[in-house]
Amino acid sequence: MMTRNAEIFEKFLAVIDRHLEDVLDGTIDKMFELQDIAERLFIHPTHLSNVIKAHTGKHPCYFYEEKILVIAKGLLADHRNSIADVARKLTYDPSNFTKWFKTYGKMSPSAYRKQLIAQAQAQPTMVTAIAS
Repeated sequence: MMTRNAEIFEKFLAVIDRHLEDVLDGTIDKMFELQDIAERLFIHPTHLSNVIKAHTGKHPCYFYEEKILVIAKGLLADHRNSIADVARKLTYDPSNFTKWFKTYGKMSPSAYRKQLIAQAQAQPTMVTAIAS
């Protein structure tokens, strides 16, 4: 049987997932704040924060930012998307997006792309070396 804290956490993640789908689809043009998520769960933002911290040891924003980072990395992996386009798709101003990405991704979006290119170029070499 799931505890109430676990249930709230699962519902929190589901709200975030649905919201991020709406952002990517363009049906919503701004990111939720914690109070927006709490409102959809019919609980107070402080209670939501306390429950998630008690259940996971992390602040709710950690999970939200992680999900956004995964989406951002996926969008950046497609070279047809400019960094500015990725920023706007995720409702960020491009300069703020770069700062945000550096904070959560530990490197700039352009450095992340360069890393992806380097990894892609290294893989065929590794496959050839293994096959030899």
